[in-house]
Amino acid sequence: MGSELSTKGDVYSYGILLLEMFTGKRPTDERFKESLSLHNFVKSTLPERISEIIDPILLQQRDTRGTIANITRNRNILGNGRHLQCLISILKIGLICSSESPSERMDMNDVVTKLCSIRDKLHPTRLHS
Repeated sequence: MGSELSTKGDVYSYGILLLEMFTGKRPTDERFKESLSLHNFVKSTLPERISEIIDPILLQQRDTRGTIANITRNRNILGNGRHLQCLISILKIGLICSSESPSERMDMNDVVTKLCSIRDKLHPTRLHS
C-alpha cells in the first residue's frame, strides 16, 4: 500500500500465500474484482462455509489401494473436528497476516508458533527436534 519496504509487507505476502494454498485461488482470479479480494472472499466464508472455499484437491484421500478418491461431504476431512479446526486456524492466520493495516498483521515469530501448535494438534505424538 506504500513505497516503503518492510517485514510487514513480507507478512502480508505470506498471508496471501497461505490463503492461495488452501483455497486454490489466486489473488488475480477474475472473480476478485472491485471490492472482492482473496482476503475478503475467505473472511466472508469463515468458519461456517469453509467447505465452499477449501481447494477440492485437499479434500481427496488415498484409499487402501493407493487410489485417490474425492471425500464426500458426509464422510470427509471437514467432518473430523480436529482437522476442521486446524484448517480454520490456518486460514485465520492467513487473514491476520494479510490484513490491510500493517499494524494489525502478526509477527512472523507468532505465525511460526501458531503453525507449530496447529501441527502438534494434528500429530500430537510426533517428536520435534
